[in-house]
Amino acid sequence: MLAVFNFTHIEEITMKITSGIKKTVATIDENHTVLEAATLMTEDYIGSVVVTSHSKIVGIFTERELMLRVVGKGREPGTVKIKDVMHTDHLKISPEATCEEALKIMEDKRCRHLLVFDGDEFIGLISLRDLVVLTLHEKDDLITQLEGYISAT
Repeated sequence: MLAVFNFTHIEEITMKITSGIKKTVATIDENHTVLEAATLMTEDYIGSVVVTSHSKIVGIFTERELMLRVVGKGREPGTVKIKDVMHTDHLKISPEATCEEALKIMEDKRCRHLLVFDGDEFIGLISLRDLVVLTLHEKDDLITQLEGYISAT
């Protein structure tokens, strides 16, 4: 017997990144050293810090910059300033963006963290890990809807 399903009443799930945004983030002034940033990241068990200059966001410093621009180049973390090795290509995204859009930016820019801005206002940070969790929730919601549809038929 062939079964035909009509999924027109299944809600389209397009998870926004809003619920995954970390609103409390670690910041560091661009004139601090890489060692100070690494110490902060280690103490807080985080993979990135938002870099500021005169209370304005000017970039992000991540584990990747630490490895590629400092350790991998044989530079001394205690003397290298954050401003000399931070990522300044502002990897920005809107809080209204979808997980899919955020993942696409991360893939294109080869990064794991995005700064979330609502216009000019900094809202927080979202990481690849946060997006994985949101995407898993999105898939769980879809499975629940499909199970409900199947059991109703």
